Formats: sequence, C-alpha cells, structure tokens
Amino acid sequence: MPLFARWRAGRDLLRKADKYVDVLLAEPDDDDVRWLAHAATRGDTDHARWELRYARRAMGLLTAERDALDDRTGSLVAHALAQAIARDPNVATEMQSVSERQFNARLSAYRDGLAARAGAGTAVRMGQTLFAFAGGSFRQVDEHIRRGGELLARYLAESNAALRDCFGKASLPENVPPSELAGKPSD
Repeated sequence: MPLFARWRAGRDLLRKADKYVDVLLAEPDDDDVRWLAHAATRGDTDHARWELRYARRAMGLLTAERDALDDRTGSLVAHALAQAIARDPNVATEMQSVSERQFNARLSAYRDGLAARAGAGTAVRMGQTLFAFAGGSFRQVDEHIRRGGELLARYLAESNAALRDCFGKASLPENVPPSELAGKPSD
C-alpha cells in the first residue's frame, strides 16, 4: 500500500475511534443515576453518575478490545478515550490523576469479571462489581445486583452496536464457512 494511502487509512481509523469514544462519553440516564444513588451510594447522585460513566466507558473499551475486527482498534480506542478523559469538563484539573486511577481500577475489575468463568453468572458479577465501587451491598444477589448487571449488559450491547456502526461489521461469503478463511491472507 502506498504511503499516502496508509496515512489516509490510519487517519480514517483515528476518526472512527473518536466517533466511537463520543458514544462512550454519553451521560448516564437520570433514572439510572437516581436508582443507583438510592440503592448503593446513600443518595449521592454525583457518585452514582460517576460510577455509571466509568462503567459505560469501561464496557466500551472492553468491547473494542475483544470484539473489533482489527487488532489495532482496541489500542486506538484506548488512546482516544484517554485523550477524551484528560479534557473531560466534568473533572477538575487537579483531579485528573485521581479520575484516571479510578477509571483504571474499574476497568481492571470489569475486565476480570467478564473473563471469569467460575462462580456467579456474568451479569451478577458485573452488578456486584458496580455495587462494590458504588459503596453498596454486593454480597447478596438481590434485585439491585440483577438490575446493575442488566444495566451493564445493556452498556455492552450498546457499545457493540456502536463499534459495528463506527468500524463496520464482518461480512463473509454465505457459501464459505469462516473456518475455511482462517489463515488465508485477505485481499
């Protein structure tokens, strides 16, 4: 591929990553914030809103890392998300490093929860993780844990749909099984 074409393709990927990150920066639904504030943060709506912001962003980054068609997508999204977080108007300049550490802690916990294969189901683990960071009770699986898991499952589904919208979806010939294409160079 000629140099200019590679540069243009790279710029196109960066634009797609920025567009995807814009979706991840959507504010949480006010009803979800009120619910989490009531169920876990002892009425602290700011804390609840931040936990839901972190959760959506983490679910989106994890989706990009595991479901993207191109191996570069996860790192491009991580870079675009880091830049967006660094200029987030909701974070005071002196709190940037705290916000970054908090997001990274949640990202790691959600990644572990999604990867775990033993114990409770994924939705329960995600709900428990949300409640652990929000300061709520997370040991007993109740309707709040289930609702939290459903909410994060919705964030995952929305992220996956946005990933396809921004980066495209896989298209395979209908008459050729995917296993036959494995290992063959693409055109």
